[in-house]
Parts: sequence; structure tokens; C-alpha cells
Amino acid sequence: MIRITRGNINSKKHKKYLHLAKGYVGANSRLSTLAMEQFIQSGKFSYTGRKLKKRDYRCIWIYRINAAVRAHNLNYSKFMGTLHKKNIFLNRKSLAYIAFHDSKSFNVIARLIKN
Repeated sequence: MIRITRGNINSKKHKKYLHLAKGYVGANSRLSTLAMEQFIQSGKFSYTGRKLKKRDYRCIWIYRINAAVRAHNLNYSKFMGTLHKKNIFLNRKSLAYIAFHDSKSFNVIARLIKN
């Protein structure tokens, strides 16, 4: 039985995955099957990584707000609860930015919460 090389469509598919897997280590960038598998796996990891990054940033924002609130002898959860009760709708990202970069403004917010 003779071996045949695949047609135009398969070689295009192989080239596509080899191009996408450029820069991967070892056979993952040279063999079309491994390149395809590695590219799919990398895509899954990058999707998961984007979700984890959002989670990490939210944790950082909470740490920053908590540290700033503790300087005013307050508790983070009570601080956030009172913010919502007093209809001050600032999200954690903006509060963390204010606490980290503009302490005077955060002092004003903390005074509003204490009263």
C-alpha cells in the first residue's frame, strides 16, 4: 500500500496550528498534532487565567480598603454596609483607588460613615 500525503486542506490546517503555536517549547511548536493540542490547552488556561485575574484584583481592592478603614478604627464589613445604607454607591475598585492615591478624599468618606 502506498502512503499518500494529505491534500491542500490538511496542510493548511497544520500550518495554521504551527503558526499559532509559534514560541512554544520543544515539539509543541514543531509537530502539528502536538501544536494543536497545546494550542487548545493554552486557550483553556488563558481563559481561566483571565477569570482568576479578576478575582485577584478584587482581593487587592478589598485589602486596600480594609487597610485604609482600619486606620480610622472601622471594620471593612461595617464600612461597606454603612456605605450602602447611606446610599453612597462607590464600587470597590474606585474606593481602593481613592484609598491608595487620595487619602484626603478617603478621610472625608470615612468621616461620613462614622457620623
